[in-house]
Amino acid sequence: MTKQNFISKLMHERDKFELLLNRVGYARRMTLKGVIGKWSIKDVLAHIWAYEQFLADRMQEILHDQQYTPCKTQTALDAFLDEFGYPDFGSPLLDDETPSEWVIEKYKNVSLEELVVQEIEAFSFILTTLETMPEDLIASHNLYNRTIKHTYEHYREHMHEIRLWLKTNGVQL
Repeated sequence: MTKQNFISKLMHERDKFELLLNRVGYARRMTLKGVIGKWSIKDVLAHIWAYEQFLADRMQEILHDQQYTPCKTQTALDAFLDEFGYPDFGSPLLDDETPSEWVIEKYKNVSLEELVVQEIEAFSFILTTLETMPEDLIASHNLYNRTIKHTYEHYREHMHEIRLWLKTNGVQL
């Protein structure tokens, strides 16, 4: 797949996700719990932001020829969290649920508007970096697969759950 084809696919997946969020409507609906377990759509956005920001920061390191090493101790995980503000998703020490719950807890007192701005900034950085980064650098760091994993795999997963929630609550798609 060419870089331009990949970027088109990424944008198409992003557009589908944003269109669904637009159908949710009112901001108050975005904060109602129960979309996914006890999560609201705002919580879903916080979850997506953390993965996108993790990728954006790793891409920044690649651009500056800095080495990322996944955390191998609890002390290193705590230091990573303090430095970056999100869990080290690349660490073998993390299970699947704990990092997500931490992100949700951290963002519960952040406004929806501020969270949306941060999430869009992270996604925009990923997109801009892919557009400008040389193809060989993208390939050598497996960035196409990493981008899929940290962006539209999450969009697709959560879109299904959001659609079910909207249908259950009588919102027309």
